[in-house]
Amino acid sequence: MIEATLSLAHPALALKLFGTRDQHLRTFRDRLGVTLTHRGEALHISGEEAAVTRATGALEELKQLAERHEALTVEQVDEVLARTLGEENGWERAVIEISHTTKRVKPKTPGQSRYVTAIRKHDVVFAIGPAGTGKTYLAVALAIEAFKNRSVRKIVLCRPAVEAGESLGYLPGDLRAKINPYLRPLLDALHDMMEFEQIQRFMEQDLIEVIPLAYMRGRTLNDAFIILDEGQNTTQSQMKMFLTRMGAGSKIVVSGDVTQIDLPDHSRSGLIDAVHRLQGIPGVSVVTLDKTDIVRHRLVQAIVDAYDDTAGGNRHRSR
Repeated sequence: MIEATLSLAHPALALKLFGTRDQHLRTFRDRLGVTLTHRGEALHISGEEAAVTRATGALEELKQLAERHEALTVEQVDEVLARTLGEENGWERAVIEISHTTKRVKPKTPGQSRYVTAIRKHDVVFAIGPAGTGKTYLAVALAIEAFKNRSVRKIVLCRPAVEAGESLGYLPGDLRAKINPYLRPLLDALHDMMEFEQIQRFMEQDLIEVIPLAYMRGRTLNDAFIILDEGQNTTQSQMKMFLTRMGAGSKIVVSGDVTQIDLPDHSRSGLIDAVHRLQGIPGVSVVTLDKTDIVRHRLVQAIVDAYDDTAGGNRHRSR
């Protein structure tokens, strides 16, 4: 056992390095296998020699980043740790080619990397995790990649039209205008990765569909990449209906956050039910993401933590 010391002259620097509620500090301990103790103006790193050497190098790099930025993001911490632990090459293989341009998307956490790998290897994937973990975004990116590579002929993005505590039934406009608020998150992801004119052309050619879940009934979709967002807000019968739309050469991804169920209290979530029934079937994968996979604004993880600390296990309905 050896010990090394990292100087932290300013309290604000220590706060940035450790993260909100010491989240980065816990990540260092878990990933690097060292003991970290903060005393006065120094961080003491103890453990096996090789582990302490790796940890000291990683913390020095992150300290330099913290000195230049307002805060350290989970993404920055994960990237430094990936390099330190020799995981970067594996993440590079998970790069998603999403268009004919040079733009690329890649997982930013180990959990997201597992998710991307699962989608590539399995025909049905369930992804469960809190807001901001990239469940929908990465699935849409992989759908575009598969479409570009001609692995599929069609992309279908759908959501259940379940209200999150607000009444939207009296919105003005035709049916398309009324359902647009439900589908907006899927459209946002799509527009972030493809040109508007290209999306419009593919929609007109029926090569990309963004539709409410109810519109899936009675269909069989061959050679399609099918994504169901907000899967926790399906009933058991809706989930069965959706999964059985899968035709030859198709792939299905279902994402959802089981802490944000907006169904009536007596209804069992179709996502929870499906994971229980189908887990373990060859070709089906279940990926669980957690707070360490959140890659939105740095405050999102703190917000999730705060609600988890005070909810006492109750379901959250905030978006």
